[in-house]
Amino acid sequence: MATRYWVVSLPVKSSASSLWTQLQEAISKQAFDTPVYRFNVPNLRVGTLDSLLALSDDLLKSNSFVESVTHKIRRQIDDLERLSGIEAGALTVDGVPIDSYLTRFVWDDAKYPTMSSLGEIVDSIHGFASKVEDDLKVRVAEYNNIRSQLNAINRKQTGSLVVHDLSNLVKAEDIITSEHLVTLLAVVSKYSQKDWLSNYEKLTDYVVPRSSKKLYEDNEYALYTITMFGRFADDFRVKARERGFQIRYFEYSPEAQESRKQELEKLVQDQETLRSSLLQWCYSSYGEVFSAWMHFCAVRVFTESILRYGLPPSFLASVLAPSSKSEKKVRSILEGLCDTANRMIHGIGLYICRSFVNNGAIFLLLYLKALGLNSIQLIKSSLCKTS
Repeated sequence: MATRYWVVSLPVKSSASSLWTQLQEAISKQAFDTPVYRFNVPNLRVGTLDSLLALSDDLLKSNSFVESVTHKIRRQIDDLERLSGIEAGALTVDGVPIDSYLTRFVWDDAKYPTMSSLGEIVDSIHGFASKVEDDLKVRVAEYNNIRSQLNAINRKQTGSLVVHDLSNLVKAEDIITSEHLVTLLAVVSKYSQKDWLSNYEKLTDYVVPRSSKKLYEDNEYALYTITMFGRFADDFRVKARERGFQIRYFEYSPEAQESRKQELEKLVQDQETLRSSLLQWCYSSYGEVFSAWMHFCAVRVFTESILRYGLPPSFLASVLAPSSKSEKKVRSILEGLCDTANRMIHGIGLYICRSFVNNGAIFLLLYLKALGLNSIQLIKSSLCKTS
């Protein structure tokens, strides 16, 4: 499918059908690689000129917001699919690929009644996009909370012995617990093991001689046991810390270990459930917001066409997909169809010229990536009439 789409409004001099024929013929002769489609903008309620001017001021800002919501959903889809390693699915609107929906756009009167004012339609679209954005934030926060919990557990499983979960490293036979004796676990730098073995018995009184046993060693540290009288354990911890040894607090409990295992399994299951639910919601919501955005584009085309071409509404809206090498030819064709003797391109930007132009073309450039709409820009091309 094409990756670049223009939504264009041209002034109708005689009839829309004849202008459409001229456009098709000119494109087929001079830019044959450019698909062209009708963009069906219904007859909307015009209202007063003041209301149109006020609405035009708000359209760009509202458009940027609706556009940003589509981007957020699309980025979330990309993140979810990248993390899960699954192949990206096709983005659709009501089961129709987004490029087909754009090139065969039909106004949904049930969602956006044409009898409503333009302001009401814009407010409805903006409100819907705002609700979707809020819902997205809540769902993503819930999903990220589960991910954070799992990441914290994984860090303990894969981190150094300073933070590593010891429950999988310590066995029941490694721990001695009686009325008077306790077993402590010391984390010792791998380069300080000789110092530890030479001095641990001397740190405090009542350390059981030769009781230290190495349980595990990673790239940085080694884990040792020490058995001693319990009432001297606190003093031993202080003395060990002064020598650069860390005593980990650990209580061996098969029940607690099983509980942690079940908690981990539940978190993994919850994460997958939330990921699947969020991904499904994103696909569905993307289509709905994309549809709302296209209706918003139709409102923009209608409003700006009235402000430039006057009343009654008489313009032809179409969608073109020019290749980069054909853009200049297509632009020249569109300028020619405006039937002006003195044509001047005043500039390109993300804004709309407020001056009135009786003869001119409005270019709404929609840049569409392979699987999702990337951005929407308004290219102003004011083709001034001859004096």
